[in-house]
Amino acid sequence: MRDCSYTVADLLPHAPPMVLLDKVLGWDQGQISTTLSIRPGIPFFVNETGVPSYVGLEYMAQACGAYAGLEGLSFGRPVRLGFLLGTRNYHASVDWFRPGERLIVTIHEVFRQELMGAFDCRITCNELEVASAQLNLYQPEDATSTLESS
Repeated sequence: MRDCSYTVADLLPHAPPMVLLDKVLGWDQGQISTTLSIRPGIPFFVNETGVPSYVGLEYMAQACGAYAGLEGLSFGRPVRLGFLLGTRNYHASVDWFRPGERLIVTIHEVFRQELMGAFDCRITCNELEVASAQLNLYQPEDATSTLESS
């Protein structure tokens, strides 16, 4: 995998505090690996329990967005807004991501045609898979027009 010189915030159309991933570990054609640490002060952190595992779906979606941002920037295009159309088989083997855990979020492109794509996504902690899903995404050329027409 190639190194990434961008921050996650550079790759997503989100504004803090909704940039949930900490760093891109590496990327290549059709795949990216990202990381985040579960700690007090991050969005969705509950008391001393951590982050509910269903938030893993958003971690996966942001990893897909970071990949799309890297891909766009590598071709000289701006970072664009994308939409999560659906999820297949989200499964988490834990109820909570616990304080102090370092999660690795990886995605692999399964299908891509024009503005739509499907990605297999995994979250691991200490080299054990703790969540997985397949995400279906749509990234229009002009998200503003898409939102206004709906």
